[in-house]
Amino acid sequence: MTTKMLSELSTNISSGLTPLRSNAEFWENGTVPWLKTEQLGKKKYIYETNENISEAALKETSIKLFPENSLSIAMYGEGKTRGNLSILKKAMTTNQACCNVVIDPDKADFEYVYYFLKTQYDELRNLSSGVRKNLNSNDIKNFPIRLPENLNSQKKIANVLKALDKKIELNNRINAELEAMAKTLYDYWFVQFDFPDDSPHGQGKPYKTSGGKMVYNSTLKRAIPEGWSDKTLSRIANITMGQSPEGSSYNDEGVGTIFYQGSTDFGWLFPTTRQYTTAPSRMAKKGDILLSVRAPVGDMNLANTDCCIGRGLAALNSKTGSDGFLFYVMKYFKQIFDRRNSEGTTFGSITKDDLHSLSLAYPTPDLLKKYDDVVTNYNKMIFERSLENRELVSLRDWLLPMLMNGQVTVK
Repeated sequence: MTTKMLSELSTNISSGLTPLRSNAEFWENGTVPWLKTEQLGKKKYIYETNENISEAALKETSIKLFPENSLSIAMYGEGKTRGNLSILKKAMTTNQACCNVVIDPDKADFEYVYYFLKTQYDELRNLSSGVRKNLNSNDIKNFPIRLPENLNSQKKIANVLKALDKKIELNNRINAELEAMAKTLYDYWFVQFDFPDDSPHGQGKPYKTSGGKMVYNSTLKRAIPEGWSDKTLSRIANITMGQSPEGSSYNDEGVGTIFYQGSTDFGWLFPTTRQYTTAPSRMAKKGDILLSVRAPVGDMNLANTDCCIGRGLAALNSKTGSDGFLFYVMKYFKQIFDRRNSEGTTFGSITKDDLHSLSLAYPTPDLLKKYDDVVTNYNKMIFERSLENRELVSLRDWLLPMLMNGQVTVK
């Protein structure tokens, strides 16, 4: 192993800039990707950006276009953002809060450097200075990188970690597809009311589209299929509102009961355990839906073990065992909360009474069972892949520092 400054391994290290927002020509019909730090660290690779700038901005300002496989590191942010990094998978511009590193392929493997910097998150953040705790380009240029002198050895180490990341990403893509299928089915059946009509008249055709009878419901203020009813959330779900224990009972040494305060603990499907309490108050059971009742209201995870929940969460489970249906009911309500937020009606939190009184069109028992049978299979596959990913992430994060400091070698 040898140690080199990042600048010794790179052909260019520099930040981006923000073209004048007041100049519409720089932004309208933009086709050039423009990256901000909000996207860094969430995924290893960045293929698309949330905003684009125009070719005019590229020509008329000093903004740079960084090539594919550049590393982009977040320099600003008092929260978790500062120190996050990702790899650009197409040529992109960035704002001034991103420090972009073009690795010299003759001196280092960009994937290896990415993984090494992932182990240096705290060290990078601790270099920050000033009132706002920002990094600067010089901090990053002078950052020491420990690496094998042999380029092939670097690639072998990176390939082990890449193989784990690829499997994790594949599982995530499959899970996203399965969830999208379940949400689409929910929308067709329970929002558009185009479930298969198995009556002699319907012959399996979409109910509403093919003329199925609709009846006006005064509570919901809309027509619903004949035989359906309106129900509040409290009638179909057991709901436990969280309550935070005494602060003196918190610890991160694993003493007592797992404790989740709010959605900051959420992962893709399961929360990340960071805290424990020796004085649990309100509990969620394994398999319960964990619902964020504070901004962002409606975000969800599943409890993969019994746990204590704080005031930022509620726990829900179905009174009839239809947990698959309940999960996508709550996904539907999340869309409503998001829509109202975008229209200017901000939901900073949702109260117990508000949650209990949420109303929905409730289907007939046979249709509910049919949907739940399908979605339970989807959810089982999602659950299994998510558990596998937890193991893969744990293995990767254990191997990462061992490979980087030479304790584990790849032949």
